[in-house]
Order: sequence, then structure tokens, then C-alpha cells
Amino acid sequence: MESVVITGSAGLIGSHLCVKFLELGWAVVGIDNLIGGYASNMPDHVDFHYRNVDILDNETLSAIFREFEPKLVIHCAALAHEGLSVFAPKTIVENIYAGTASVVSAAIAAGVRYFINTTSMARYGAIEPPFDEAMTPQPVDPYGLAKLHAEQHLNLMSDIHGIKVFHMVPHNVCGPHQCYSDPFRNVMSIFANLISKDKPIYIYGDGSQKRSFSHVRDCVDAFITIYEKREQINSKEVFNIGPSHGTETSVLELAHRVAAHFNKAAQINFVPERPREVKNAWVSTTKAEIQLNYHADTSMEETIRDTVSWMKTQPERDFNYHLELEIVNEHTPKTWKDKLFNQ
Repeated sequence: MESVVITGSAGLIGSHLCVKFLELGWAVVGIDNLIGGYASNMPDHVDFHYRNVDILDNETLSAIFREFEPKLVIHCAALAHEGLSVFAPKTIVENIYAGTASVVSAAIAAGVRYFINTTSMARYGAIEPPFDEAMTPQPVDPYGLAKLHAEQHLNLMSDIHGIKVFHMVPHNVCGPHQCYSDPFRNVMSIFANLISKDKPIYIYGDGSQKRSFSHVRDCVDAFITIYEKREQINSKEVFNIGPSHGTETSVLELAHRVAAHFNKAAQINFVPERPREVKNAWVSTTKAEIQLNYHADTSMEETIRDTVSWMKTQPERDFNYHLELEIVNEHTPKTWKDKLFNQ
């Protein structure tokens, strides 16, 4: 039986990948320190092996990789906090860059042949959307820069040691298993958590910033396909995955659409824009459509419905301000400084 190591196994994408690979007959090793996901997301299966490990702990990672001898590593673990990275750059950059370096070092030492890296649309930054993979990235915040540098590090390791690396660029992924108690990320789930408690929601700026939201099911399918086509695709390739251009929506519209699933009207407080927030961000998926025969078929409405419906089955959770602000000044959002979501 072949084995796969999936970092971030308690998170949104990672947990669904665990289930999918088990269905495909793999032994699955989940790595997660539970800082950004829930233990209940992970499967209870005889061939699932969970390890509570921080990805910066290279010694422990290396021991796990030697024990299970995985053929494939899928790296999903990340403090995926783009906005927060402006005010906690050390924490975020260390996790993203050094964490990725730690995982790939353990993988190479154990003889892993294939490495699928989950990167971020933040790599594109200030470019006019829709973003495509041929564009030169222009990240505008520490998170996006760290993600880009992590990609470059993996590419270098591929050149030196021969491990085959693929980079997947999901964006604004939603659905069952999304962390809804994190005040720093996951706008759809933040809105849903606040609305469910009859609390006001907070929108940075006027809410006209546009995003395109991806259903986790569509993202998982792309990961499976790229592994199946691994011999046909060159190492170091980057693929955007998610809805195609034309499905984007404003954050203000999102608030109203989420509220409708609770049969409520959204109570909205507008607060100052967050520094370095990209106004409009969505991608072209033409490359994935051609090379991976990829299509994101889930509608925006179904994505909201599945996310909210799952949350309604879960325990009520307050927001956990679990990451320290390293920089607190006049630019730091009050939602974070004053922990407004729990008031």
C-alpha cells in the first residue's frame, strides 16, 4: 500500500484530501498542530495516522517520513493569514518559508518522489486580474512574498535533488471543515459565525473589493488529477485552481448572501480599509483546464450553502485570537486590537 503525507490535515483542504486518498486506497499520514484546524475534521480510519507536529520541527518530521516512507507529500499546512502578515510578519513568514523548507528537507531525506505544494493567490499581488500563471508575481504583503519565496525554494530543491514539485494556487476556498473561529481569515465563515450569533459583521472599506470563492470539493479534484498526470507535467509548474473569470463577487454582496442563509438581514459596520489589501483578486484557470482537464463546477450559491449548512451542525465557537500582533499602531485594524468579534 502506498502512503502519502498530508500536512495541514485538520484544515479545510488537507482534511478533504485525507478522506479522498483513503478512498483511493492509500495509507494517509496527517500532520497538523491544530493551530488552524479542528481535530474533528480528520477521518477515523484504520489507514489514517495522525501526528500532532509543528512543521518547523524538522527532526520529528524526518522521523515520521522515515517511518512511513511516503511516495507523495502534499503540503497544505500554513498560517494562511495574508492581512495579518502586515502586523505579524515574523510569525507568518517563519511558518510559511521556514516551514516549507523543513517539510521538503524531510521529504528529500526520506526519498519522496513527488511534492505538491499549496501556494496562494497572494503571490500575484498588485497585478490586474484575472491572474494567470505566466504573469510575473508582484506580492504586496509579507504573506504573499513568503509564499513566492517558498515556491522558489522548492524549485531550487527540485533542481538540486530531483524531487518533482507542483504548485497549486487555490483561492478563497470554502466549504465543510473551514475554520470558523479564526478572526484573521476566512471571510465567509467569519460572516456566518457572527450572523449566527446575531452580531454585527465588519467590512473593511466599502465592501466593493471583489473575490472569487472556491468550493473545497473542486480544489481536491485538482490535486488528485495533478498526481495522476505527474509524469506528463514538468516539475515546478504552477496551476491556478478555482472558479473561472466571471464568478467573482463583492465582499458586500457576500455578506448579504451569507445572511440570507440564516433568514436574517446582515448588520454591517464599515471600518477602515486594511493596509495592503488587494482590491480585486481572481484568476484565470485556462492552464488547468487545458493541461488537467480541470473544471470548477460548483456554483457560488452552493459553496455558501455547503459552508453554512456544515457550520450549523458544529459546536458554537467564539473567535480565537490565537496569534499575537507584533506591530500595533494606528494602522492595525480595531477588529484585531480590540477583539471586536467577541464583543
